[in-house]
Amino acid sequence: MASTGFLDRERIVAPPGWSRWLIPPAALSIHLAIGQAYAWSVFKDPLSATLLKGSSWAGTLSALPFTLGIVMLGVSAALFGTAVDHRGPRWAMVVATACFSTGFLVSAAGMALGQYWLVVVGYGFIGGIGLGIGYISPVSTLIKWFPDRPGMATGIAIMGFGGGALIASPWSTSLLTSFGGSGAGAHPGGIAKTFLVMGIGYAIFMSMGWLLIRVPADDWAPAGWDAASVRERPLVTAGNVSARNAIKTPQFWLLWVVLCFNVTAGIGILERAAPIYQDFFRGEAPAKTLTAVAAGFVAILSLANMLGRFIWSSTSDLIGRKNIYRFYLGVGAVLYLVLLLVGNANKAVFLIAAMLILSFYGAGFATVPAYLRDLFGTFEVGAIHGRLLTAWSVAGVLGPIIVDAIADKQKAAGLSGTDLYTLSFRIMIGLLVVGFVCNELIKPVDPKFHEPAGGRAVAREAA
Repeated sequence: MASTGFLDRERIVAPPGWSRWLIPPAALSIHLAIGQAYAWSVFKDPLSATLLKGSSWAGTLSALPFTLGIVMLGVSAALFGTAVDHRGPRWAMVVATACFSTGFLVSAAGMALGQYWLVVVGYGFIGGIGLGIGYISPVSTLIKWFPDRPGMATGIAIMGFGGGALIASPWSTSLLTSFGGSGAGAHPGGIAKTFLVMGIGYAIFMSMGWLLIRVPADDWAPAGWDAASVRERPLVTAGNVSARNAIKTPQFWLLWVVLCFNVTAGIGILERAAPIYQDFFRGEAPAKTLTAVAAGFVAILSLANMLGRFIWSSTSDLIGRKNIYRFYLGVGAVLYLVLLLVGNANKAVFLIAAMLILSFYGAGFATVPAYLRDLFGTFEVGAIHGRLLTAWSVAGVLGPIIVDAIADKQKAAGLSGTDLYTLSFRIMIGLLVVGFVCNELIKPVDPKFHEPAGGRAVAREAA
């Protein structure tokens, strides 16, 4: 019999009496760390003022590590999803920790040596692999520990990814200031020291995740929970579908469109939040005041994004995943229509509508793992989730292109204010309606795609 290594799944099977409430903190330690990606903008000005100083492409180049990181998130989640499921969450979390932290250390070396390409490779490529594996690593484990409340469980973890910037942004700013990496006298060494400290800090913080994580025994179930009662709900399968078979089903691709268009509708506002607020309400306050208020608007939207991941995802446990996506997509379309009709006539209505749209954006990420579990079972839900995240990659390009490109074209045509966004908001309404229709078309997966009895154990042994 082969010996069991520290990272093997068999090594982390929970003993009787293990509290499942230790699993969400383990997941949060990973997601709060990798959620730092949303705070990358803190480094844009320091990089532009040091290694990129004098470059006419400084703005674009300073965003390159983040852009590559998000691309690698989708790619690595899709490529390594099956390995994450079969090797287990401890292996995945250790790999994520190593890659994410190494990305900062390589970036620190790049700044110290004056080689910006090392920052791109470190944070973007190596760190991006850590983002992808870290993002999906706790999902299937949480779902197995919380079969009675999968939406709440994944919502807690993925809320951490949305809220990671709330920790990373002030921490990064403080380190840059302390080491002389920001302001008029910024120097590369200060940024290098910041990257170094963050790399070490995140390695320690993320280690709590892979030390705490456990998987339930095959025969474990929550006290008083009846699996049959869950399977009686619409769309909840009693079988299991492999990742290879899942992508052959129409349900996977319908849900891919649902996620893609829901994310597109949210990221279109999130990516351009400050300019949208300024364009809507320009002239109502001095420019300096308007800039400060717009920054506050961005912070409020970030909070809505984070809270929506937990609140709406938990609600899906009560009303069902299909119903909650009807809410995200249908109400989202109505809210965009409200923005078109009200325009800048009422700031309160504008703020509430934008906050709800962003809460649906975050909630879409948090709810989709539970939706996948309902449709395809728990066997390779992490791998299926990884493949579905390619919808995020597409939406990350589609949303900003729709809003930014159309706004630029309208501005060139002499338009201003709310007129810059009339066409793009109409397109968002159309996309949300298409997503709504796709969600309506989702039905239970045909049993012909289910794994045969014993197939799960054979597949895991082979892996």
